[in-house]
Amino acid sequence: NKSLTYSISTAITVLVIACPCALGLATPVALLVASGRGALRGIVIRHPRVLEASQSIDTVVLDKTGTLTDGAMKVQQASIPVSAQKVLGLSFASILTEKNVLSSALALESQSDHPVSQAITSYCISRSADQLPVTEFTQTPGVGVAGRVRIGDKSPVVIIGSPDSVAHSCVPFDPQIQQAIRDAQAHSHAVSVLAWDGVAIAVFAAGDVIKADAAATITALHNQSIDVWLLTGDNPEAAAQVGALVGINSDRIIASAKPEDKLSKVSALQSEGKHVLMVGDGINDAAALAQADLSIAMGTGTDTAIATADITIMRPQLMSIVDSLALSKRTLRTIKVNLGWAFAYNAIGIPIAAMGLMSPMYAAAAMAMSSLFVVTNSLRIK
Repeated sequence: NKSLTYSISTAITVLVIACPCALGLATPVALLVASGRGALRGIVIRHPRVLEASQSIDTVVLDKTGTLTDGAMKVQQASIPVSAQKVLGLSFASILTEKNVLSSALALESQSDHPVSQAITSYCISRSADQLPVTEFTQTPGVGVAGRVRIGDKSPVVIIGSPDSVAHSCVPFDPQIQQAIRDAQAHSHAVSVLAWDGVAIAVFAAGDVIKADAAATITALHNQSIDVWLLTGDNPEAAAQVGALVGINSDRIIASAKPEDKLSKVSALQSEGKHVLMVGDGINDAAALAQADLSIAMGTGTDTAIATADITIMRPQLMSIVDSLALSKRTLRTIKVNLGWAFAYNAIGIPIAAMGLMSPMYAAAAMAMSSLFVVTNSLRIK
């Protein structure tokens, strides 16, 4: 009887010790705590795979507008030269007023969520522009918007976009239009040209503000031996000025980049053996965000970028990028410690239990302590 009792006691002890509670809790509890800690700091982790990917990141690719800058752009200058309007001919004379020009811009830009479009929309509304009907509306990421706008008895095809993209669909720019573009670029403003039926008639120059912690964030990334690139659709002058202010070398800046250019650059860096983190906020960043080894979207950006990215930052501070990488690394380190402890507990405890050197009561206490250790260790994630 004593032998049977001893055998049953030993068997129960082995079963209690072998219960993989700690192993089962090691990963999900750490992920749960990390998600909660991140949410409190405005960091939303969408995919668990980011924890592993964060360990090898050695290159960060940044968008400019809405990422390095606040994205709250304002139109600094709007030029509507009379000489350019005359090119359209007498048939447009009756509707070629400043209000109608601004109303045509409002009709298109109000349907786009790009920061420059929103700035132009706000500017047109402040000048009492009307909301005109639009048909055949199209938006090409990195290029601009177009559509047929009803203005009085006319329905011109209206295009708004970067000077280079609009130039492909227009007659040569009027000298005053060219001068307005040069002036805007000299002040490192984002330039948008508006054209009616293939004739450029207005130039909008929008300016942005660099985020207060942008330079500190770049410095922190450099201190971690992370190479930083700036890819932007803005003109080279604006990109160079921003790069100089935040500490990005000129040979790490690519300006006038279209969505496919950003995608190609990320792919090229990966082909060189780099592990790339892409940070962006716009629809023109979506392809590059999807291609990168790890992606972060700014919460103030477009739904497309947010849906594509692995991590979304809800705070305006750019330093959240560094915080996100640090949180991911700490979480993965915690998971490894949890798993190591749980495995060691089972590896040591099972032989002891099998030799009958432990009672079921002590085995239950040991199992509870093991699970408690895993949970407590996970709660240390900050």
